Amino acid sequence: MNISIITVGKLKEKYLKQGIDEYTKRLSSYSKIEIIEVPDEKAPEILSNAEMEQVKNKEGERILAKISQDAHVIALAIEGKQKSSEELAETLDKLATYGKSKVAFIIGGSLGLSNDVLKRADDKLSFSKMTFPHQLMRLVLVEQVYRAFRINRGEPYHK
Repeated sequence: MNISIITVGKLKEKYLKQGIDEYTKRLSSYSKIEIIEVPDEKAPEILSNAEMEQVKNKEGERILAKISQDAHVIALAIEGKQKSSEELAETLDKLATYGKSKVAFIIGGSLGLSNDVLKRADDKLSFSKMTFPHQLMRLVLVEQVYRAFRINRGEPYHK
């Protein structure tokens, strides 16, 4: 399976980079994984609703340009379906079984994802009703994908 994580913005925090590097290294024995960063749109702190949509649309265009045509797209969105680790593992297992070898997870910027990206998504996944920094979600997502592969292989994992 080929996993892409398409995400907005550069990762600056060293501790997050170290955690992501650790899990991508662990994942490499199960799957090919690629993290694709697209530039975030510079914007002032206070935006009107129209300006927020503009920012999301510009970031969305950059995201859509990086999605492979044959990828199964899973957008991380607060309004998405919440799943347990076992349910995520089952989802990835079913995708592999039915020939969907390319999976793209999408993490939006600080304002979220554009409507066009959400329309392109085959699934929407929520990790919580809480809001998390999008940089932190990279680490959480990579860890959960690693856990999913361990679950699917019947290997021990922390419960």
